[in-house]
Amino acid sequence: MARSKGVTIRDVAQRAGVSVAAVSMALNGTGTLSAATRLRVRAVAEEMEYQADALARGLRRSSVGAIGLVVRSLDAAGEYALTGVDVFTRYIGAASAQAMDRGLSMMLVPDPTKRPAPPLALSLDGYIVMMPHVDDPVIALLERRGIPYVTLGRDPSRPEFTDWATEDDASSLRRVYDHFAASGARSIALLRGTDPNAWNIDSEATYRAWCERAGITPRVYASAERAGEQGGETVAHTIVDDGIPDAILCHTGRQAAGVLAGLTSRGVAVPERTLLAAASDSEHTRHSRPAISAVELHAAETTLALLDLLQARIAGEPSAGPILTTARFRIRASSRRTEPHP
Repeated sequence: MARSKGVTIRDVAQRAGVSVAAVSMALNGTGTLSAATRLRVRAVAEEMEYQADALARGLRRSSVGAIGLVVRSLDAAGEYALTGVDVFTRYIGAASAQAMDRGLSMMLVPDPTKRPAPPLALSLDGYIVMMPHVDDPVIALLERRGIPYVTLGRDPSRPEFTDWATEDDASSLRRVYDHFAASGARSIALLRGTDPNAWNIDSEATYRAWCERAGITPRVYASAERAGEQGGETVAHTIVDDGIPDAILCHTGRQAAGVLAGLTSRGVAVPERTLLAAASDSEHTRHSRPAISAVELHAAETTLALLDLLQARIAGEPSAGPILTTARFRIRASSRRTEPHP
């Protein structure tokens, strides 16, 4: 992909109708410019996506030996150190170590469409975008700037885009539903997240298709990922009020821990009355009592695939994606019965 030339301070000055010195003063908060002029210049710089750092400007067309990683789920959550949620740190750690093995540095970048962005954010050689959203502004920015990128999970807005990798989620989730059914579950509810990404969209589609084949009426509930355990507990009360199901699958470990608390408070025993599992393992699932069955994602295998795809994209080679890796369903006490539920 050809990198865009980028925007210079002279471009901003010309668009704003001021001098280069005035642009510098407006952006640096110095000088005696009027408030109106300062705001107007900053608005123009924002609109033009101007990167003020001189080093960034000088490196736009050169390899810097570094790539960026954007975690869209954490951007949406509004915080980057979610207690007990270790799935993202596993991906970040694996990708960082594997990148260093290839002689690359990795920069963790919060949503680069939000200002101020890190000065070198748009001068990196390429990006891994984790779980992009529908019509994702980060993808649009990288496209405009001609910056190579790959995604963890497909881009739900661009079915033709193939430079992505993820675990074979459909296969993993079908194993969970089959496990529920083998344990006697005849009614199964799904609690999904609300982020507009392929993980939520495709997982619900997999659930509905499985229910249709099994002759089960689907029951889909949603809770924002950022609502965490509290969101799961709130939905658990709604689920019970709608009729206690034989099994519940929650997308996140925090949701599952909250559902477990909600069911327990309503006198619904897990697993004796209702089986429970999560589609993503976490400290919450491992440390709950009973421990919650969960899909263990294979971060190391997936990030290797993503780095292969990204380096090929940077080099201008044909796409080898999409790539599906394997995951493991860990059966724990929350879905293990000695006898099927009648």
